[in-house]
Amino acid sequence: MDLSTPLVYVKGVGPPRAAALESKGLRTVEDLIAYAPFRYEDRTNLKPISRLAPGEMATVIAEVRTTRLGGFQRRRLGLFEATFADGSNAVLLGKWFHGEYLARVLEPGQRIALFGKVEHDAYSGDLLMLHPEFEILDSGEDAESSLHIGRIVPIYEAAGKITTRAFRTLVNRVLESLAAPGDPLPESILRRLSLPGFWQAVRELHFPPAGADLRTLNASRSPAHFRLIFDEFFWLECGLTLKRAKARVREGISFELNDRVREKIKAMLPFKPTGAQKRVLAEIARDMAAPHPMHRLLQGDVGSGKTLVAAEAAIIAVENRYQVAVLAPTEILASQHHFYLKNLFAKLGYAVGLLVGSYSQREKKQIKKLIAEGLLHVIAGTHALLEEDVEFRRLGLVIIDEQHRFGVMQRLHMMEKGVAPDVLVMTATPIPRTLALTIYGDLDVSVLDEMPPGRKPIKTYHVAEDQLERVYSFLKKEVDNGRQAYVVYPVIEEKEAQALKAAEKMHRQLSEIVFPGLDVGLLHGRLSADDKEAVMNGFKRGEVKILVSTTVIEVGVDVPNASVMVIEQAERFGLAQLHQLRGRVGRGSDQSYCILVTGKLNDAGRERIRTLVESVDGFHIAEMDLRLRGPGEFFGTRQSGLPAFRIGNIVRDQDILEIARSEAESFVNNPPSQDDLRKAVAYIRDHWQRRYGLVQVG
Repeated sequence: MDLSTPLVYVKGVGPPRAAALESKGLRTVEDLIAYAPFRYEDRTNLKPISRLAPGEMATVIAEVRTTRLGGFQRRRLGLFEATFADGSNAVLLGKWFHGEYLARVLEPGQRIALFGKVEHDAYSGDLLMLHPEFEILDSGEDAESSLHIGRIVPIYEAAGKITTRAFRTLVNRVLESLAAPGDPLPESILRRLSLPGFWQAVRELHFPPAGADLRTLNASRSPAHFRLIFDEFFWLECGLTLKRAKARVREGISFELNDRVREKIKAMLPFKPTGAQKRVLAEIARDMAAPHPMHRLLQGDVGSGKTLVAAEAAIIAVENRYQVAVLAPTEILASQHHFYLKNLFAKLGYAVGLLVGSYSQREKKQIKKLIAEGLLHVIAGTHALLEEDVEFRRLGLVIIDEQHRFGVMQRLHMMEKGVAPDVLVMTATPIPRTLALTIYGDLDVSVLDEMPPGRKPIKTYHVAEDQLERVYSFLKKEVDNGRQAYVVYPVIEEKEAQALKAAEKMHRQLSEIVFPGLDVGLLHGRLSADDKEAVMNGFKRGEVKILVSTTVIEVGVDVPNASVMVIEQAERFGLAQLHQLRGRVGRGSDQSYCILVTGKLNDAGRERIRTLVESVDGFHIAEMDLRLRGPGEFFGTRQSGLPAFRIGNIVRDQDILEIARSEAESFVNNPPSQDDLRKAVAYIRDHWQRRYGLVQVG
């Protein structure tokens, strides 16, 4: 047996159990030994029966005296009872409901170890353990040599019919059969961080040594946990560092940064940039001037001015006679970019185009011809830009908005439309920097952490749905003062038709009953591109006073005069999405408001709403969202590129992640020897490629 042995061939597994294990992602021996217990139980409180006290958890070693299968006549509960004695002049009663099978397992005279909660039996007055864990001991065997009793015991998540007890037995069998493999970590790191050896850590993860601290184990901070979590993060970060290093030596476009470029940027700017915008532009400009392709992530809070920075980067490319592609996940966002950039670049004489899926074949053909001939300088679009027949004359810069909605392969496909173009990806979903460096590990990260001057923080209120009349009165007052408002409804994918009906019904109610004298618009995903644009333009011009919408307005909509955002059924939204929606207001100099209308809330819902009411800081909100929902749900595992960690938790273990990244960068950039680096690359290729997709890192 070795680490690559399929579990189906391990003694005691077989095909049915192997299928159950595979449902947990456990296919090989290596997978099994990395299957960490989710908690530990202290079963070391070994006592004679005479010293047991009701209410305590204890371990007892005793002899089976009597056994009896009983139960009530009308309700066949299959109650199995046994009495146990240990020579201390006291008796312990054990009871198991639905325990008929135990009549074939336990018999008088057997020596047994029991663990459970001690109670008083209401009928006999004896000390009782209800459903205790037990293990039959061989003659002369004590609790020390037991897997399940008399020690700190690992508790595993069950897999089908494979219980935590069966897991303990199976893991122990595998560990006993395996020869200790060599330690994959470089010796220098093991010494510097005083880490236990790999094999010792694996054994102690599953079967902690006597005297181990239970709290440290359950917090996943024992030396064994630290070592194995560090391993996962270190090899991932090594792979990402090698990937970045490989990208940096590839030949790319070296954009010239001259006075003409600087003057054009100054002429375009609608206001004085913030310090953060200047800093981030300097990082981007430095990348674009280098002779290697730029791979940079620009992340910033809602309204921090990411699009303006992207426009400055576009000027550098256009002034060097290259084209710029702006890729957005939805037509409404692509249209927003087109509208914004067209106005911004009008004074510079740049031709800005738009290509979206809902265009007619004739319109698409015309736009594609202009792109191919180089007559469009900047092209905004959706996935339609990725189509095979879209050819650029000279693509130099690719800007991808809301990166988390695109897969890595789509990003690569877009890059292939030019000769090693620079890539700038943007996201308004703030991610703690530590995590961003891991999730977008092949990108350098820039953060816009400052808002444009003159903006007032948005005031956020929570209102129960039976107080809607008050909300409408406030909304009417704001509109009477010359402002505009959004009213948003959730769209749950599987019930989209129902949600659209709800939005349409509310639109009728607001336009005909609540605000009969006002122009109330309706916007949702099923409208044609022309109808969407007509509604949005009416709202931008101030003709539409109240816009009833589904979440199609989540990103990219910019109407400075809108001062109220009412979110119906706010409990149905995630924190990040609520924060995005709130960011549609507060874009002018007037005070803006966000009103969260909810039905009955559970504890998690209350926590979400409270977080939003108390904070307008997107990074703090993202941290809370991560804690409340966990990384898989937060990032949306489908296309996030988030690695599937076995032991490490990207939220809980950020401190270990920081150490691992620092060590990995130091090791790759300054390896103790080229031989050590070669061994590391081979190890990543053999052990981590399948799990992390670190394709061709070496």
